Amino acid sequence: MPELATEIEQLSLVIEIGGMPVRVNTSDPGFLAMLQNRYAGFIGASDHAEVEFDIDLTRPKAGDPNADVRVTQQSGRWSLERGDFRAQWEPAAHRGWIRQSANPYSIDAVLRIVHTLVLARQGGFLLHSASAIRNGKAFLFAGVSEAGKTTISRLAPPDATLLTDEISYVRKLEDDYLAFGTPFTGELAKVGENVSAPIAALYLLAKGSENRIEPVAPAEAARSLLANLLFFAEDQELVQQVFHHAFEFVKRVPVSRLAFVPDARVWELIG
Repeated sequence: MPELATEIEQLSLVIEIGGMPVRVNTSDPGFLAMLQNRYAGFIGASDHAEVEFDIDLTRPKAGDPNADVRVTQQSGRWSLERGDFRAQWEPAAHRGWIRQSANPYSIDAVLRIVHTLVLARQGGFLLHSASAIRNGKAFLFAGVSEAGKTTISRLAPPDATLLTDEISYVRKLEDDYLAFGTPFTGELAKVGENVSAPIAALYLLAKGSENRIEPVAPAEAARSLLANLLFFAEDQELVQQVFHHAFEFVKRVPVSRLAFVPDARVWELIG
């Protein structure tokens, strides 16, 4: 007598970063548990999801997770690819799929890419920067590797709420820019708090012999912002929008250079 095919149970989890819920579906309970642990604090309860991904787990590949990402669009469908994963996403249908091994790094990359694509249409972006909330206002600290993002985060006083030490999430809501906490960590390896606040200032970090804040001209501010943006898509229209959003941001948010020594007193200048 032939065996009857059994339907594989689908398990779901909503990961909500920056107020945008993304549902991921998997048939592997171990992988689901790993995601619950990885994104603790960012698990959503909403039945509605702006994006939904079916995850097809494969055997680990020898692909390099640090390799360049390729993000292209054809006929309204985005293709995302790196050495360790492949994915497709169709915005009109709000659905897509991911093929990867059971690790948290690949899906981390997919989530960051998809968020940058959505934010590019809305006037927001992901930024290589630390960010924290103090006195109800958010402050961003941008810089290349070794510029001091981890240090400024580690020196934050008890009354500051860390949003991230690595990748800041910026959304434009009407005429305001808000910073949201993210689970994307840097050297500090501390997940940000899942809260948000209006952005009061962006500081460009620099090492110095003393703590001081210096003004930055608008053109330099825009160039520095663009140099620290995360954006992966090979799409001329979206690239132009990202440039426009960067210039709009520096018009509305004060940008200064913060030179500092590794001393907690630098926070006396902030907020």
